[in-house]
Amino acid sequence: MTTASSYRVGSRRRGRHRRLVAQAAALATLAALAACAGPPRNGSGIAYSLSAGTPRAKGDIDSFTWALYAEPPTLDYTVAFDYPQNMVLSNVCESLMRWTPGLTVEPGLARRATHPDPTTWVYDLRRGVRFHDGRTMTADDVVYSLRRQRDPDNAAAWAQVFQNVTSVRRTGALQVTVKLKKPDSQFPQYMASAAGVVASKAGVEAAGRDYGTSGGLACTGPFTLGTWHKGQSVELDRFDRYWGRPAKSGKVVFRFLPDASARTNALLSGEADGGYLIPTESYARLRGSGVGKLYFGEGLSTVNVALTNMRGALGDLRVRRALSLALDRSGFVEVGLGGAGTPTGALTTRAAWAGAPERTRKRAFAGLRPGAPDIARAKALVKAAGATGKTLTVATSSVGQDVSLLATAVQSAGTRIGLDIRLKSIAPNAFTALFTDPGARKGIDMFPLTYYDSITDPLDLLTNFKTGAYLNFARHSDKEYDALVDRASAVDDPERRLGIEARIHQRAARRLLWIPVAEWPTAVFLNKRITGAPTTISYLYHPWAAVVGAAK
Repeated sequence: MTTASSYRVGSRRRGRHRRLVAQAAALATLAALAACAGPPRNGSGIAYSLSAGTPRAKGDIDSFTWALYAEPPTLDYTVAFDYPQNMVLSNVCESLMRWTPGLTVEPGLARRATHPDPTTWVYDLRRGVRFHDGRTMTADDVVYSLRRQRDPDNAAAWAQVFQNVTSVRRTGALQVTVKLKKPDSQFPQYMASAAGVVASKAGVEAAGRDYGTSGGLACTGPFTLGTWHKGQSVELDRFDRYWGRPAKSGKVVFRFLPDASARTNALLSGEADGGYLIPTESYARLRGSGVGKLYFGEGLSTVNVALTNMRGALGDLRVRRALSLALDRSGFVEVGLGGAGTPTGALTTRAAWAGAPERTRKRAFAGLRPGAPDIARAKALVKAAGATGKTLTVATSSVGQDVSLLATAVQSAGTRIGLDIRLKSIAPNAFTALFTDPGARKGIDMFPLTYYDSITDPLDLLTNFKTGAYLNFARHSDKEYDALVDRASAVDDPERRLGIEARIHQRAARRLLWIPVAEWPTAVFLNKRITGAPTTISYLYHPWAAVVGAAK
């Protein structure tokens, strides 16, 4: 998915947190980097390493405070499609299956999932699971919760996950059977995301239109939704009747700190004990502060330039290739991502292919390693396309340095090869609309987008380029591509499926349906009071706060 900046877009949508740097200064910085960046350190220009996790907590703690870059507009699980919502919701609501910190899938509220035939999934539920409203979970609650995702009146963000579902039925007091119209290898994986959340039918119906914005969420997680101070913070309280291991902290307070400097200062002062989505310009300051530790983990995230209009100059593949050739990826990683990232010419992360044989991974990434900017070749492509002097507009925003500096880098690259690249500044609170409202994209040809996978499968991203897909902003259509995606989706065997996905990846990457820029890890900062938080992007759907406790 992206983030609001990523989609997180950019879904599923990387935390937009950094202040806009003066464009002239940024252009000068990137130009200097292009001239003297030198050979990359450790092969990527990056001085960081990924951690499998943080040290386990040594005991319980009364409470801890977490910095969050934006207030969730709602905590209704059907529209939990961005970082702020899911970072909170993952500790309150649980799904049929669970994404682990190692980015694998294990049983969640379903103790077992079976697949008796290619179009049937059977979920046997745990016995005695309590909702926060005091009721006991039954198959009826699961049926109701999944049907809410399919109801067009709910405008569910996860509706596409259910496109092949023909029925969701109770087939026992603690059993639910899902029937598909055709085989779908992705559906069971998404049952570990917010798409598979189960809430109390009675609790949701009692809340009515207020569900997700006031009162409780009637879910099953290790924390209940506590006091929500609109515009300031939201609190979670430990749920003492939780079916699993109890949370180590009695309370979690999420403070809404949209200003990157304020968020960093809160971490340094102890006003906040920790946070994910750390402002990239604060990496060095936090690392050297002595008040805590900055960790990096697998984020399954890529930074891209999303194309929204292929009716003009960008409709010519030569122009797209020219921009890709001219873009200084290493310079952007150093400046825009604080040195924590890896330049890439691939649309997916390498970690998304963890289940593939080495030969498949090689095919998927063959020829996609980016080189240094090739301005002469890029200029020649623009000239051959008859696009010299053509105007293109890139959206930018102070939502994050990863956004503002990437937009500036695209402008710099385009200017050097004969294109007229103009920046259109969009307010942070309006940036999310680029992913949901075609009207907001009017007059815009490109925008920075950080995409994260919600499952450990490259198809999560590659499906976005199918005809009519939600994130197919430029309305690209390729019948052969669509057929390959459908073929891969129908294959349960991971090795066979990933072999098809390697072909899909090559086809999308070589057509530059988005222009890939960098892989970006997850960053988490913990002060010396607390420890235990996962370092990977699993925090979006895993009850991460339950394992955070005392560091001493």
